Order: sequence, then C-alpha cells, then structure tokens
Amino acid sequence: MPESFVHLSLHSEYSIVDGIVRIKPLAAAVASAGMPAVAVTDQSNMFALVKFYRACQGAGVKPIVGVDCWVSSEDDPTQPTKLTLLCINNAGYLNLTELVSRGYTEGQHRGIPMLKKSWFTGQTEGLIALSGGRLGDVGLALLSENAELASSRLNEWCQLFPNNFYLELQRTGRENEEDYLHAAVELAIKHDVPVVATNEVRFISTEDFDAHEARVCIHDGRTLDDPRRPKLYSDQQYLRSAEEMVELFKDIPSAIENTIEIAKRCTVELTLGKNYLPDFPIPDGLTIEQFLEEESRKGLEKRLQQLFDVEADDYEEKCTEYYARLKIELDVINNMGFPGYFLIVADFIRWAKENDVPVGPGRG
Repeated sequence: MPESFVHLSLHSEYSIVDGIVRIKPLAAAVASAGMPAVAVTDQSNMFALVKFYRACQGAGVKPIVGVDCWVSSEDDPTQPTKLTLLCINNAGYLNLTELVSRGYTEGQHRGIPMLKKSWFTGQTEGLIALSGGRLGDVGLALLSENAELASSRLNEWCQLFPNNFYLELQRTGRENEEDYLHAAVELAIKHDVPVVATNEVRFISTEDFDAHEARVCIHDGRTLDDPRRPKLYSDQQYLRSAEEMVELFKDIPSAIENTIEIAKRCTVELTLGKNYLPDFPIPDGLTIEQFLEEESRKGLEKRLQQLFDVEADDYEEKCTEYYARLKIELDVINNMGFPGYFLIVADFIRWAKENDVPVGPGRG
C-alpha cells in the first residue's frame, strides 16, 4: 500500500485525561495497517517515550516524538489554547523537554501545566507546531469570526516557527469542526501556510469509545449518565486507516500529503540502556570512587561507635566484619559505575534530614 497518511495527533494511556491507546497494540496496529510512521502526542507529558520508541522499532514503524501542550492566554489564563509540538531532530527533542518541564515547574494553573507564548522565543529550533485545530488560539479567533485576530495570531506563530507551522484540520463529527475547517483553509490560502489533517486519536477502534468515555469520567469525577457532563469526544476519534483519511479529506489532498512530509522530516534518535548522571562535585585529588569510600567509612565509623563500646578490648575485632562487608558493597557499586548515584542520593537525604523533611533510610 502506498505511504499515504500518518497519524500526527494521538493520546496514549499515558495521557491521564483522555487516552486509552496502549503502546504495543498501537505499534502493531499501525504496522498492520501499512502506515510507515505514527506520532504519540500525550497531553503535557512524554511519559510513554521510551516504551513507544522501543515498540515502534520492534514493529518496523517510525516513531514521531511529540506533545500536546496547553498555552496560557495572556488575556484569560483560565482559557488556555491547544498546540501540538513534534520533534524534527534531537535538538527539538531537547527543546521540547525543557518546555514541558517548565510548564510543570513554572506554568501550572489549577494543577494543569501550561506554557507561555513568550517561552517559545529562542526555544523552537528542531520543532514543528500544529495549530491545535478549533482549540488553538487561531481556531478560536476564526470561530469567533475575528479574521484580523486570527491573521495576527497566525503571523506570530509563523515567526516563532518559520516554515514549521501548520494549520491543523479535523473531521471527527464534533461541534464547529466544519465551520473552523473552511475558515482555516481560507486563512491558509491567504497567508500561504500549509494545512495538515489529524484525527486526534484517543482509542484504536470504534468499539473502544465507551471505555474511553469511562476513562474521561473517572478523570473528571463524573458519571456516564450525568446530564451535565460535557461531551467533548466522538466515536470517530479512532485509528482510522490511511484509506479512510484519504477519503475523508479528498477535497483537501494537501492536508493528507503533508502528514507524510512531516513524518519524513521528523527523526529523533535515542540512546537506550546508557545511564546519565550529574557530575557530583568531589574534592581535588580524589576519584569519585575514593570519595564514596571515604564518605562511607566516615558514616560506618559513626554508627559503629554507637553500636559498640569504643573502649572495649575487642572493639577493633568486632568492627572488622563490618568493614569487610563495606568493601564488598563498595566494590559492587563501583564496578557497576554507580558511585555518583549513591553520592547524589546521600546528598538529598542529608539535606532532607537537616531541614526536617521526613525520609526513610535513603535507599533507592
């Protein structure tokens, strides 16, 4: 089958708010459907990344790394807008991890991590942005029939993501989708901005819709029969085949073709199985292994003095067994290359104890 479509917007089970797509079945389904690649764009997180990367490699499918973000509005912080970010390369991956982390550390509003538009300045290298459809700030302006505001916002995004910003289109049977789509296509033609089709996938098959709705209710604290419950999803947000998507957007073929072009551009290479630890500061003249041994012996001496009578004739003899065991433990740690890890853990456990933060013995 020709490579005719790639899903670029998909929430897995790691999107706690609304996704039930499991990673391994996803990779198998994409491979079975003959699609060459797929993106996972979980809401405000990259928790599925390693599992997704490995599953796609095993299934012969290209993994596209991305995240769905909420961008806080300068006018109304309670009304964030949607933006999907996809990594072109490893530089984009690093920029995306920094943006997502900053959303959690600096941008949370009522427990929801959000990004500020100003944060994107100088942080968009290696990233492609999809507009978020009718939930993006451009989409909201179009639906309010404010063409001037929509054009202004579009120009801002195009400046932040030069040649890497796409107006996102969907046809999943939800409210205002067609009104938005026609307005967005007109805007795209006017400003010579590419469009791209997504299906905002939340489950693999249509039969999963009811299970998905239950998942949403669990997150929202509602029941399925609650008449006040907002119905934000449709049973069409499944992993449509390439043929279905081509038929769905046969009047806008470029929206389908651009999914393939984006997939071709996006290649992130991860090095798995290798540990990366911060460099723990150690005194001059010592290796990190020697410093760990020195610190460990100090700690053991302090505890032995509490355990045994230092003045007793057999004190040294009793301590011999403990020092022998310490040597065994240190040999294992150093041979595995983890002295820095134990020093780091010891450091924050020590800080916690000195600052009246309850902690356990400090293992793990």
